[in-house]
Amino acid sequence: MVNENFGREYHKNNILGVLIGLLIGSLIGAITMLLMAPQSGKDTRTQIQKKGIELRDRTSGMVEDAISSIRQVGKKITLGGYQKDEELLQPG
Repeated sequence: MVNENFGREYHKNNILGVLIGLLIGSLIGAITMLLMAPQSGKDTRTQIQKKGIELRDRTSGMVEDAISSIRQVGKKITLGGYQKDEELLQPG
């Protein structure tokens, strides 16, 4: 019984220690990030916005190419189906 309570308290203390360590590590990381930033926040936001627009444009082009390819394959399948249909309907 005594050993059970010791195990539970050790587990609670261990979890508490991990949470405190995560909090302290997060704060140190945030402070370090702010102090070591290579450019201002405004410049960073502008850069992120430009990269986002570039990524959107590239993605749009890739989607359009994929849709075009799918339509071409669909047309080939449809034409092939029509040809097979005509072959089967012709008296042999």
